[in-house]
Amino acid sequence: MFIQTESTPNPATLKFLPGQTILEAGTADFPTIETSGKSPLAARIFAVDGTAGVFLGNDFVTVTKAEAVEWDHIKPAVLGAIMEHFQSGQPVMASDAEASGGHAVHEGPDGEIVGQIKELLDTRVRPAVAQDGGDITFHGFERGIVYLHMQGACAGCPSSTLTLKMGIENLLRHYIPEVVEVRPVAA
Repeated sequence: MFIQTESTPNPATLKFLPGQTILEAGTADFPTIETSGKSPLAARIFAVDGTAGVFLGNDFVTVTKAEAVEWDHIKPAVLGAIMEHFQSGQPVMASDAEASGGHAVHEGPDGEIVGQIKELLDTRVRPAVAQDGGDITFHGFERGIVYLHMQGACAGCPSSTLTLKMGIENLLRHYIPEVVEVRPVAA
């Protein structure tokens, strides 16, 4: 197995590409070791000292390192953990765990607007954010304000605020006049 790595806009995060499907659908975010119990793969990566976060996408694994650790010191161990996991035959996610990424149906007067927002996020924003090793999830729309959560490499990225304000907000405002602002939310 040959695993490629790519840098991301977040210097604390690397994107690992094992050349096979990680999750069939959706994404899975493990911002702490305590949340990794749903994924044998994430738990194995967290066993590498210096790992601060794990994010799983369709064909990539994004790993965030602790601030005091250098990539040169933990990258080989993370590569080894990913390789060991796939050679073990264990599943990526525990059988009772599900990946996120699905959208709940929004009822009410803003239902049509929310549908348009989700469609734009799915078709225009999520693929670009996934290229950088992350994801973005919709958390709500209220009085013209769209609430979004950045995950993976995008969480804590120095340019995430710029991405939200200049990129996503401008895109949504262009296509949906009812949108006046985009704000980040914590998980």
